[in-house]
This record gives sequence, structure tokens and C-alpha cells, in this order.
Amino acid sequence: QVQLVESGGGLVQAGGSLRLSCVASGSMLSVSGMGWYRQAPGKQRELVARISRGGSTNYADSVKGRFTISRDNAKKTLSLQMNSLKPEDSAVYYCNAESALIVGVDYWGQGTQVTVSS
Repeated sequence: QVQLVESGGGLVQAGGSLRLSCVASGSMLSVSGMGWYRQAPGKQRELVARISRGGSTNYADSVKGRFTISRDNAKKTLSLQMNSLKPEDSAVYYCNAESALIVGVDYWGQGTQVTVSS
């Protein structure tokens, strides 16, 4: 079992930056890919960025060049550096971890609110 706890959300003006962090409990050997998702009111949850166990990354087109995902397996942390924030980036951001042991099982954090004012 893996538990995820996010932090770092908040209110920021457009053009500003925030850094989200996610700390995992349990063994990282049971985790493969990790990622950040977001959900705005009235919209479906969407993938923002994902990083594989080996460090390969992929990003949603809307955040490419502005957001950077990273992970430290030794420290059991996942981070998302968000720069040049836009009002449309406002959402609840969720940390996600894919089980390496059971196909199709994902772990989720409780979410952290990011609000970007114009």
C-alpha cells in the first residue's frame, strides 16, 4: 500500500510560480510511473505530467515549456515546478502513483488547490 500526501498549492498571480510536492509512504519498489493530474470545477480530471520510474517524462500540451516534473525515489518524493502560471491552470492538483505490482491499480493523494488570479 502506498499513501501520497501533496503540498505546495495556493493562490498566485498570473505569471507567477508554484512548486507542488508529493511525499509517498510505503515502498517505492511497489511504484512504477508517477504523475500529476488536475481537475477544475465542471471538468474531467486530466493528466498534467507523468514521469516513469527511469525518469522519462511526458506533459500535457497546455503545460509544455512551463511545468517540470521530477521524482526522487530515495526520498520518496514527486515534484511539479510550475512557472508562468495562467488562470486556466487553476484546479485541484492530484499526485498519482501506478502500482508496479498490480496492473491497473493507482494510488492517489487528497489533492491540493492551485488558484491563479488574473
